[in-house]
Amino acid sequence: MQNEQEVAVGELRKSFHEELDEIQTGIVHMAALVTEAVPRATESLLESNLELAQQLINADDRLDDLSVHLEERCHNVLALQAPMAGDLRALSTALRLNAELERSGDLAVNIAKATRRIYGTRYDAALRGLLVRMSEEACRLVRLAIDSYVDGNAGLAAALDDIDDQLDNLNRECVQAVFQAHNEGSIDLQAAVHLCLISRYYERIGDHAVNIGERVVYMVTGWLPEYTGSARLQMRKDYDIDSEAPE
Repeated sequence: MQNEQEVAVGELRKSFHEELDEIQTGIVHMAALVTEAVPRATESLLESNLELAQQLINADDRLDDLSVHLEERCHNVLALQAPMAGDLRALSTALRLNAELERSGDLAVNIAKATRRIYGTRYDAALRGLLVRMSEEACRLVRLAIDSYVDGNAGLAAALDDIDDQLDNLNRECVQAVFQAHNEGSIDLQAAVHLCLISRYYERIGDHAVNIGERVVYMVTGWLPEYTGSARLQMRKDYDIDSEAPE
C-alpha cells in the first residue's frame, strides 16, 4: 500500500514538473514574440510602413491569447497541486513574467500605432540611429532577462538593473535629439511629442526586463528588493523613529 502511495505521489510530482516546463516554454515563446515585434515596429515607424504597422497591431492578439492561457494554466496548477517553497515561487514568477511580457508587447504595439499618428515624418540620421539602437537594446535586455529565467541565473538577473543604464542613457540622448530636430524645424511639434513618447516606450520595455530579473532572483533565492524597504519600515515602527521630533 505504501509503495502504491509513493508511486502515486511520484507520478503527481512528475506531472507537476512537466506542467512547469510547459509553462516555462510558453514564457519563452511570449518573449520571442516580443523581441520579434519591437524591431518590426521600429521598421514600420522609420519607413512609414502603414501595412506593417497594422500587421503588428493585429498580431498582438496572438500574444494576448497566449498570455491568457498561460495565466489560466498557472492558476490551475496552483489550485490542483498546492505547490510549496521553490515550486510556488516558480509559479508566481511565471505569472509575473507573463504580465511583464504582455505589457512589453503592448508597448511595441504603441510604437506601431505611432506610425499612423506621425505618418510621413522624416528622420535625420542621428535620430534614426538612436531609435534603432534603443530598439536593439530593449530587445537585448528582454533576451538576457529570459536567459536568466531559463537558466535560473540569479547573477545575470540581478545585473540587469545596471545593464539597463545603457538604455536609460539612450532615452535621454533620443529626447535631446528630438528637441534639436524640432528646434531646427525638421519635425513638427506633434511628431516631437510622439517621438518622446516612443523613446519612453523603448525605455519602459527595458524596465519590464529589469522587473523580470528581480522576479528571477526571487525565484532562485526567495529575496525581493521590496523586502529591504519593508524591513526598514518595520525597524522604524519598532523604534518609533517616525514619531521622533526633528532636531
